Amino acid sequence: MRALRSFTVRARLPEPLVPLQDLAFNLRWSWDTRTRDLFRWVDPQIWESTFHDPVRLLGLVDRQRLDQLAADPGFMGFLTEMHDELRRYTGRPRWFQTSGDSSLRAVAYFSPEFGIAEALPQYSGGLGVLAGDHLKASSSLGVPLIGVGLMYRMGYFRQHLDSEGWQEERYPVLDPHSMALELVSDVRVAVDLAGARLEAQVWLAQVGRVKLYLLDADVEPNAPEERAVTDRLYGGGPEHRLRQEILLGIGGVRALDAVGAATQVFHTNEGHAGFLGLERIRRLIVGEGLSWDEAVEATRSGTVFTTHTPVPAGIDRFPRDMMERYFSDWAMECGISIDTLMALGHFPGESPSDPFNMAVMGLRLAGRSNGVAALHGRTSREMFQGLWPRVPVEEVPIQSVTNGVHGRTWVSSQMDDLLSKYVSPAWDDAGPEEWAGICAARDDELWRVREQGRAALVDFVRERLRSGLTERGVSSTDATWVDEVLDPRYLIVGFSRRFATYKRATLLFSQADRLRALLLDPQNPIQLVFAGKAHPADELGKEMIAQIVRFSRDPALRHRITFIENYDISVARMMYQGCDVWLNTPRRPMEASGTSGEKAALNGALNLSILDGWWDEMFDGTNGWAISSAERVTDLTHRDEVEANSLFEILERQIVPLYYERRGGRYPRDWVARVKSSVASLGPKVMASRMVKDYVHDLYEPTAFQTDALSADGYRRARQLAAWKQRVSGAWPDVKVLDVEQDDGGGLMDLGGRRSVAVSVDLGSLSPDDVAVELLHGPVVSNEEMSSTEVVRLALSPEANPESGPFRYVGSFPCDRSGRHGYTVRIVPSHPDLVEAVEMGCIAWA
Repeated sequence: MRALRSFTVRARLPEPLVPLQDLAFNLRWSWDTRTRDLFRWVDPQIWESTFHDPVRLLGLVDRQRLDQLAADPGFMGFLTEMHDELRRYTGRPRWFQTSGDSSLRAVAYFSPEFGIAEALPQYSGGLGVLAGDHLKASSSLGVPLIGVGLMYRMGYFRQHLDSEGWQEERYPVLDPHSMALELVSDVRVAVDLAGARLEAQVWLAQVGRVKLYLLDADVEPNAPEERAVTDRLYGGGPEHRLRQEILLGIGGVRALDAVGAATQVFHTNEGHAGFLGLERIRRLIVGEGLSWDEAVEATRSGTVFTTHTPVPAGIDRFPRDMMERYFSDWAMECGISIDTLMALGHFPGESPSDPFNMAVMGLRLAGRSNGVAALHGRTSREMFQGLWPRVPVEEVPIQSVTNGVHGRTWVSSQMDDLLSKYVSPAWDDAGPEEWAGICAARDDELWRVREQGRAALVDFVRERLRSGLTERGVSSTDATWVDEVLDPRYLIVGFSRRFATYKRATLLFSQADRLRALLLDPQNPIQLVFAGKAHPADELGKEMIAQIVRFSRDPALRHRITFIENYDISVARMMYQGCDVWLNTPRRPMEASGTSGEKAALNGALNLSILDGWWDEMFDGTNGWAISSAERVTDLTHRDEVEANSLFEILERQIVPLYYERRGGRYPRDWVARVKSSVASLGPKVMASRMVKDYVHDLYEPTAFQTDALSADGYRRARQLAAWKQRVSGAWPDVKVLDVEQDDGGGLMDLGGRRSVAVSVDLGSLSPDDVAVELLHGPVVSNEEMSSTEVVRLALSPEANPESGPFRYVGSFPCDRSGRHGYTVRIVPSHPDLVEAVEMGCIAWA
């Protein structure tokens, strides 16, 4: 019998234990070891059975146990201490408040998913976990940031593997009332979905000092179709995704207003929330009387866009007819045509009927944009150069901030103790000199931490396998083989991530005989632990999982290789803490950043990876191993073979001998030395605190300064900038370099000398105040191409007539390197409110 309505009954705590409620509803417990110890004390068995969920724990503990705890002086003293510590944590000034004056007041960080803890399953993988770590680090640093996302009633799917190893998806319904969420009372937001009104309520998750607002469409009076908008993360087809992204972007901006959260900088984490820009444009046109161009400039000035995908196929694109159905009223209200709207999501030259590209809109409506690793920044500049076709690829206005991880979420308690002892009690915000202190740790201390992590992972794997077999009806007698799966004495190689074809989880299996030999070596075997999910629509990803599972079920191999079902934060954490080697095999440069290897490295695992994503810039030759990348091989089968050979060579000739070389001792000293090198070199670079500081300095603060400037006095400077851009763009076809003269040095110059250059230009109807004339010089390689350039801004000659052209500009540059050297000249727009001189795409080359 189906209930007409349902509701949740929450347990009431005895008055002395009420502080437990505060601790449970602030997700700081997800990274604070001592707070988790407090909840474990409440009831260790229930704590484990609820998978470390304090809210569920408190709902399941019986009254008698609660009364016992309230009468226990030891427990009450610890509770008071932890509650006082939470108040100190949320109240005392942090890095941001003590680092000097800043124009930054408030950042709204929009993301389609947030991975905070396994108890709040609103994430699918790397993007969400990164967003969660961004919030946690912002909290610890005191950065004034607010998160905005969606509350998915079924979250992402739970993974089940059938008898053939094929992934099946299950979607249990979540109850937000039984999670660490608070319903924001008297707050509803509404958006238009092609003529249908969608309402959403707003949930609040407290992440340390940071508030995370989640919009939930599963409310009355929404019709069933509208209530399903927030049913599943990344579920449904393109229209379902469009509806979700309208709620996230447009509804998210309205939710911030409804809760009274004044926002200065809007940070769009990937294109999914890009429609927030359209809502802000609409408000400026309707509420402030700005024109379309003026509203675009004002919106751009306060927006940061982060792209996470290195491949066009990973970007959301919506067909024109769908955009018309959902945005025709919006366009009419803003006084523009659908063609004008569609142009926001198009590369130059695309037809108005082409699909609307969310990443292109994200870049067009953001004053500052970035990729998530240095290599990914270069890849993004190449991928999106079409938006600025006359701009050299290296100057395309997309910078990079390399992803980092929130260390205290991911390291084991034993590693935490070791880092606190030898690096700093505040190791999660320590500098390189402090991280070098790990080299002073005794070898046996570090090895003991590694042994404890390995043993815990083996126990975890066996328990998960045993539970899975029991669910499938396998008797305990037939499951006794599980007790032999993995051996904590032997090397463990881990691989856990989303199963996408470019990540090549099965690269090791391409040479099955070599793999078998490594697994079954009687003295020095390797062991493999895999975990991860494929997107429900990714059949090739599912086939990779099935291939690994079938291989792991071979009775001759199953004690050396395993696949952990239903990958989530808890599984990932155990693997990071227990694996000795972290394997990553993407096709370069298709990994935007990847952060799993960073988390493993903090726990003392060594990375074995293609030089892609973050590893490309942080590998130094001593802190792990680099698999060769055969990017110039166009045949993918042959390329995979070449790179698999490199992988096996490293395993067979370097990793296995190094790990098992004990020199008569109990542990491998050279291996431990390499672990120390890894932790010391990577520690200060992979932390989310470093990442968030980079965002603050390079993106948030400059954006805050600019948006304040352009919005002042009724958006006076935004209006002026829009008018100036329109005038300059219209006049640019007449701008040209007429002549370039150089000194009498000819084709030879002495080292240390200076080359003088004079340039004559025609500016058409523009004045010298509208432009900059630049000289770019650098070493010349093949075909007269300069391998790198320095920019010198030329000065307007005093002899030039400021009233009429042509104009003459002069300057010089040093010749401080021997060999072939070259230069070229260009004219670019110049205005104090441009973020980048090339952002308009207007360049006149000599």
